[in-house]
Amino acid sequence: MTSHVPHDRASVAQDHQAMVLDGTKIGWYLDRVQARDRGERIAPITIDMALTRACNASCSFCYAQLQENDRAVITADHMTAFLDDSARMGVKGISLVSDGESTISPAFEHTLTYGASLGLSMAVGTNAYAFKPDRSDRVLEALTYIRVNFSAGRRDSYSRIMGLPGEAYDRVVANVRYMVRLEHKLALRTTIGLQMVLMPDMADEIIPFAVLGRDLGVDYAVIKHCSDDEYGHLGIDYGKYAALTPLLEEAEAMSTNDYKVVVKWTKLRDGNHRSYQRCYGPPFLIQMSGSGLVAPCGMLFNARYAKFHVGNFTEDRWWDIWQSDRYWEVMDYLGSDQFDAQRMCGSLCIQHLTNAALDNHAKGDTPITAPTGPEPLHVSFI
Repeated sequence: MTSHVPHDRASVAQDHQAMVLDGTKIGWYLDRVQARDRGERIAPITIDMALTRACNASCSFCYAQLQENDRAVITADHMTAFLDDSARMGVKGISLVSDGESTISPAFEHTLTYGASLGLSMAVGTNAYAFKPDRSDRVLEALTYIRVNFSAGRRDSYSRIMGLPGEAYDRVVANVRYMVRLEHKLALRTTIGLQMVLMPDMADEIIPFAVLGRDLGVDYAVIKHCSDDEYGHLGIDYGKYAALTPLLEEAEAMSTNDYKVVVKWTKLRDGNHRSYQRCYGPPFLIQMSGSGLVAPCGMLFNARYAKFHVGNFTEDRWWDIWQSDRYWEVMDYLGSDQFDAQRMCGSLCIQHLTNAALDNHAKGDTPITAPTGPEPLHVSFI
C-alpha cells in the first residue's frame, strides 16, 4: 500500500487549482515525447482498462455496447503479471474505467492494492453500486482518485438514466457519503468525484447534479460530453449542447474553495470535429478492454476493428505484447499519413486532447515544452 500525505481541508483549495479535468498533462512527460520524436519505443504513461466486460447497470448513454469483442476472464493472477510488467516498463497510472464495471470482478481489490504496492497510481471509475463501505475500508487508501458515474441529479430519474434498480440512488449516495467520511477520517490524498455523462436532452439533471456533489462533500463534480462512434449509433447531436451553456455556467458557479464543478467545455465544443488527422496518442495513453484485449483505444475494441488489435494479456504477457513488432506496427500506422482520424474515428476519444497537443507539437505549431509551476493532481493520468 502506498503512503499518503495528510489531506487537511486548508490544503484542498490549493489542490483544486492544480486539478486538470479539461485538458492534457502530456507536458509533464516531455522526456517521453522527445523519445517518441526520435522513433523510440516508449512505455505508456497511462493505461485505461477494465477487469470485465460485464456491468451491473445499463446506462442509456453507454458506449460499451458498441465495443463487443471476444471475451476472456481476467483473474487475479493475470493482473499480478500485468501489474508487474507495467511497473517494470515504466507505466505511471492505471485507471479501471474502460468498457466494464470493474467493481464486480473478483480481481478488483487485489488489482488496486497490489498495483499501489508497486508504486503505480491506481484509479477507479465506477457506478459505485457495489462499492459498499467495507470495500472503501479495504481499498480507498490505494487510490489516487475515484470517480463515480452519477449521471443524474434527481432520485426519480436516476434509475431510468443509469439502468439500475429503484433503490440504487439511495444506496450509491450512502456509499459516496461513506467514502467522503473515510477520506477525511484517514486524512487521505485520494480525491473523490462525481461524473455526469451529459446527453443533450438531460438539461433538467444539470443543476441537481451540481447541488448533489456539493451536498455530499465530494472534491469535484465533472460534466462531460457523450461519445459516439463514426456511424453515429448513439445518435448524439452535438449541436444541441450549445443550448445548455447557461445551465452549465450556473453549475460551474457553484464551485467553492473545497468543491470544484468542472464542465469539459473543450470536448463539448469540439463535438465530432477534430483538428488533427494523425493519431499520436495511444503510445502515451492506451486503452484495454475488460476482455483482456489490448488495442490503441476503446473506439477500436469492437471485433470489426481486428486489424488494430495487438494481443490479449490473458494469453500473452503484457511485456511481450508491448515489445512486439505487431504493437509498434499498429502505433506507427495510426501516426502515419495512411490514417485519417477525421474520417476513420468516432467522436471524442480518450486521447482527443492529448492527440491535439501532440499534433500541434509534430507540426511545430505549438511545441510541447517543460511546464512550470506546481505538479497538477493526478499527473500519472494524462
